Amino acid sequence: MPKNYTRSSVSNKRDIETRDDLLQLMQLFYRKLLADPGISYLFTDVAKINLEEHLPVLVDFWDGILFGSDTYRKNAMQPHLGLHAASPLTVEHFETWLRYFKGSVDELFEGEKAFLTKERATGIATVMRIKISQLSQ
Repeated sequence: MPKNYTRSSVSNKRDIETRDDLLQLMQLFYRKLLADPGISYLFTDVAKINLEEHLPVLVDFWDGILFGSDTYRKNAMQPHLGLHAASPLTVEHFETWLRYFKGSVDELFEGEKAFLTKERATGIATVMRIKISQLSQ
């Protein structure tokens, strides 16, 4: 655990430990995203995701990142490039995504994996934003 990370002695939150925890996180995160008209249209109108089908894919992705599973075997960047081609992704979209993601983690969990999840999400959003902005130049 990072030296500057401290666990609250009053909190009864636990760390992210299982795929069920990841599913719970993704469900809360998507409830927040889909309630925000500034970003929800990307999922509902542009990508037209089927949430029931999409959530297990997200769980597979994060399971690989956090627990080293071999459940996600796709290119995570490709669908986002297609989405950007259909409706440009802005810095604000990435900031909104990251705010809801980190907020969802904080609402449900705390601990080393929770911290790592937020750090990895920041890195993923940064890399995607840079790659997409390079295409737009």
